[in-house]
Amino acid sequence: MCGRYTLSAELRVIQEQFDLASGEIKSWFDHYEPNYNVAPTHQVPVILLHEGERRLSAMRWGLIPSWAKDEKMGFSTINARSEEIASKPTFKNLIPAQRCLVIADGFYEFRAEGKIKKPVRFIRKDKSFFAFAGLFDMWKRPNGEVITSFTILTTAPNPLVAKVHDRMPVILT
Repeated sequence: MCGRYTLSAELRVIQEQFDLASGEIKSWFDHYEPNYNVAPTHQVPVILLHEGERRLSAMRWGLIPSWAKDEKMGFSTINARSEEIASKPTFKNLIPAQRCLVIADGFYEFRAEGKIKKPVRFIRKDKSFFAFAGLFDMWKRPNGEVITSFTILTTAPNPLVAKVHDRMPVILT
């Protein structure tokens, strides 16, 4: 499970790597800050494909399905097992058109050392950033406010992560 990740990349670098339009980035300069401890419920930039263009969108981490009775469900849907999403009601209808890229430059898994869990940060050797595979949905509060939220897809760990945890995010290059 991925319960924390980091996003410290500069917006200009994100723009170049993901081929985002310059107008997309300008609106983010006023409120974007690098974050070494992105946690569930945080609003973060993710990338969507909209009308053939890649666009940044602010979303809350922890998927709240459109049909949920309240937003508490988002706490149990920060991650989704990629091998199960096609059969789970929460995720299966999102696969065709509600996919997103979750931008990151590292993620944490926690190693148990006795009764203490210590964070281990995983990054690329070249320290560049990457994207997690994600799904998103929109949920409406009773007052009409719309919350757009996402989940990070997970998979079996690679040999490095397997030393610490039995799951890891699906990483796209």
